[in-house]
Amino acid sequence: MVSKHAVEEALKFVIEPDLKKDIITLGLVSDITIEGKTIRFKVKVSNPTMHSKKRMEEACTFQVKRVVGEEFTVDMIISELGTDRDPNLRKVLPGVKNIIAVASGKGGVGKSTIASNLAVGLAKIGYKVGLIDADIYGPSAHVMFDMVSDKPITIEVDGKTYIKPLENYGVKLLSLGFFAEANQAIIWRGAMATKALNQLFNDAYWGPLDFMIIDLPPGTGDIHLTLVQSVPVTGAVIVSTPQQVALADARKGIEMFRVPAINVPVLGLIENMAWFTPEELPDNRYYIFGQDGAKHLAEEYQLPVLGEIPLVQSIREAGDVGRPAVLQDGTPSSKAFEKMVANFLDVLDKRNEEMAPTQTVKITKQ
Repeated sequence: MVSKHAVEEALKFVIEPDLKKDIITLGLVSDITIEGKTIRFKVKVSNPTMHSKKRMEEACTFQVKRVVGEEFTVDMIISELGTDRDPNLRKVLPGVKNIIAVASGKGGVGKSTIASNLAVGLAKIGYKVGLIDADIYGPSAHVMFDMVSDKPITIEVDGKTYIKPLENYGVKLLSLGFFAEANQAIIWRGAMATKALNQLFNDAYWGPLDFMIIDLPPGTGDIHLTLVQSVPVTGAVIVSTPQQVALADARKGIEMFRVPAINVPVLGLIENMAWFTPEELPDNRYYIFGQDGAKHLAEEYQLPVLGEIPLVQSIREAGDVGRPAVLQDGTPSSKAFEKMVANFLDVLDKRNEEMAPTQTVKITKQ
C-alpha cells in the first residue's frame, strides 16, 4: 500500500526553480491524501505563470509515478506562493527577518550616522545584522565602519558565485564605496543606480539575518521605489533635525511610505542634532536647530520619537575614525543610541504582532 511518506520521498526530487531547493524541504506541499489509485496534494510555486505551473505539474507527476507506479492518478492543486510572508521563501534577501529602511527627506541630517549606529547597536546586543549603503551617489558606510581600503571578495554557494559582504563590529556590510575610488564621482542615470542597488540585493550572499538596515539616499526617488518593489520592507525610520526646513522634507518622506500603493509602516522618527552639549559643560543644552521639532511632527502623524541624539563632537569624531559612537560604552552619546535601539525594538515588536507582513510593490504596466 502506498503511504504518505512514499509520496513525500518522491516529491523531494522536485526542485522549485526559483528557490533552488526541493518542494518538501521548502514546505510547499500540503494536504497529501491517497484514495484508492488517486493521489491528491497541493503545491505552491513562486512563479504563478501557466508555463511554470505546467512544468511543476509534470515534474511532480513524473516523480510520484516513478515511485508508486504508472497505474496511479496524480491530482494536484497548484497555487502562488506568498513569499513575502516567509523570509526563508523569499527570492531576494532570503532568510532576512526584518528589512528596515532608514530615510530622510533632506541630506545632511545625519541619516547614515543613525543607520550605522542602529546596525551596530543591534549587533552589540546579539542580533545578526546586515547593512546596505543604498546612498548610491554619496556612500559613506565604508568610512563609518573603518573599511575605506577594504574590497569584497567572491564566494561560491550552491554552484553560483556571490559577493561576500565585508564585516566589522558584528555587522555585514556592502556599499558602493567599496567599488569606487575615493575621489571618483558617481555620475549615473537612475536606471544605472537602481541596477547597482539590485546587485547589492541579488548578487551578494547575506545568509540568515535578524535585521537588514537599508541606508537610503535623501529624497524620494528611484532608489526608494526600487527598494519597495524588490523587497517587503518591514518598516521605515525617518531621520530629521529639529530645523523646520528639515522637518518639511521629513514630512514628504513619511507621506511617501504611506502612499497606498507603497504602504510601508513608518515605525517612528529620530531627531538627530537635537541639542548641542559642549564637552566642558555636559549638563548644558543649546537648541541650535530649534527645539522639539521632530516631537511635534511625530505627534502630528501619531508616531513615536525613537531617539533624540545630541550634537556632540564625539559622535562626529567616531564617524570619521570609523568606530560608531554606540560602541563608546558609558558616554552620553552611547547611552542616547542605546536608548534609540531599545525604543526601536519595542516599536518593531508591536508592529510585527499587530500588523501583517508588508508586501512588495507590484509593478503595473499601462
